[in-house]
Amino acid sequence: MEKQKKQSPLGILWGWGKAHHGKFILSIVLAILGVACQMIPYFCVINIISKLFAGEKSFLPYLAVCGIALAGYLGKVLFSNLSTVISHNAAYKTLRDLRERVVNKLTKVPMGTILDTPSGYYKSIIVDRIESMEVPFAHLLPEMTANILVPLFIIVYLFVLDWRMALFSLVTLFIGLIIMSFGMRNYAEKGAGALAASKKMSDAVVEYIGGIEVVKTFSQSAGSYKKYADAVRGNADYYIDWMASSQKTMCSYNAVIPSVLLCVLPGGMALWLTGNITTMVFLAAVIFSLGLVGPIMEAFSFTGSLSMLGKNTEEICSLLNANELNHSENPVELNDLSIQLNQVSFSYDNEQEVLHNIDLSIRPKTMTALVGPSGSGKSTIAKLIAGFWDVTSGNISLGGYKLTDIPLFQIAEQISYVSQDNYLFNRSVMENIRMGNPNATDEEVKDVAIRSGCDSFIRGLDNGYETIVGSSGSQLSGGERQRIAIARAMLKNAPIVILDEATAFIDPENEAIIQKAISALTAGKTLIVIAHRLSTIIGADNIVVVNNGNIEAQGTHDELLKTCQLYQDMWRAHIGSRDEA
Repeated sequence: MEKQKKQSPLGILWGWGKAHHGKFILSIVLAILGVACQMIPYFCVINIISKLFAGEKSFLPYLAVCGIALAGYLGKVLFSNLSTVISHNAAYKTLRDLRERVVNKLTKVPMGTILDTPSGYYKSIIVDRIESMEVPFAHLLPEMTANILVPLFIIVYLFVLDWRMALFSLVTLFIGLIIMSFGMRNYAEKGAGALAASKKMSDAVVEYIGGIEVVKTFSQSAGSYKKYADAVRGNADYYIDWMASSQKTMCSYNAVIPSVLLCVLPGGMALWLTGNITTMVFLAAVIFSLGLVGPIMEAFSFTGSLSMLGKNTEEICSLLNANELNHSENPVELNDLSIQLNQVSFSYDNEQEVLHNIDLSIRPKTMTALVGPSGSGKSTIAKLIAGFWDVTSGNISLGGYKLTDIPLFQIAEQISYVSQDNYLFNRSVMENIRMGNPNATDEEVKDVAIRSGCDSFIRGLDNGYETIVGSSGSQLSGGERQRIAIARAMLKNAPIVILDEATAFIDPENEAIIQKAISALTAGKTLIVIAHRLSTIIGADNIVVVNNGNIEAQGTHDELLKTCQLYQDMWRAHIGSRDEA
């Protein structure tokens, strides 16, 4: 894991917003000016009272003071709104940058890390946790800073006026802080529990929606699907219990903090009656003590966000600091695209090894087929070649360079990977194919669709190439999704093509068409095919028989029929099932 010095949540937050520090600092300055302007009317009130006591009869001096008070109010509105606009602008750009960092990070972590993690977890971080940073960025930094600094200046001013009145004005504040400290003593723990309950519900919701077909098939309603129902009820019950337990503390705190006059009035009156303070000092202390309450209450309103900040930043950092695939960042010059596996062993969990000392050589512009029983390690070999994982031991080289010496983006440029379960985005057919090459024209997309055997069924859709395929391609059949995925890979025009059971969903009537299309579109490329239908790979230059994580044999179809018992058995089973069909 990347080593990172232990930082406070606020330090981490400030680091995330580094690119926009100028705007954040400006918003803080404007927020301070806004709260300072908010104090101007209090000075004006004191000035008016002093003029009244002095017997001022002229209207103009009072009008001037009222004008200053109005200017203070308008300044407060202007500076506060400018601060809010600038801080929100910087905040949402920071959230955008943070989301891009997280998504970019996902491209660098091992595929197994992603597959072994519930998708609800990533949704929770990318959407919910990062969105929760909006309040700290847009409000906590400028507003809390301003609402703390200005009261500090007022308190200093009160001490200058009279230290006893300053202490009277702080009594209820200290009592309120004591009450809050009792109420907040387990806030971080409760907040962590709330996040866990929300994450559990989010995971359950994603799982429920993803498996809705199974749920409906077995007549399960949302309420009767226990895991979903328990997670939803658990989330609601947790928040209800938490709010109920903290309600007394919050009510007491909200009642005590604003009650500053409970101490200021009797204490100040006693000092005034005994001649220890003047009338103006007494009145000034009363007015400014009232001016303390608003900013302090505003500052304390962020304590909840501040307490939750640690857990939120921890979860986001756990993803940002996750182990990455160990690859160089500097592109290399690939003179050829030969692939070599040398003594490659691999384990998904660093405990149980699934590949054992694999040696394999794949020459450029040849067809290599990986065959063997289910779970033998065929797809694992293909995914290691594609750079989805790093090998546990040994090494894989491409063009004479170890994969770890080639940047991930450069490996991706060289390889088109089509699996048996390809994802289609909820966009048009045209856009799903074009993802293979974002710069392709409509004519190029249609041309590759024709050559991959997609054009006829696409034109039969309601809106042809502009038909929206639905979430995960739900509006299309499995075979149609697969053919679009093949077209997308072919449009990429990468020199190496990996087909991992890519024809699994193709019906027998279209199998010959698809095989012909694949042959035409992969001409002159390095083709690696994983297939159960052995009839589709009999023309391969090299057929590799994988069994229990080992290469049992390799050669042409005719050679293996003579020398490999496992391949003979697989071929007889395939021919028998095909004849039966």
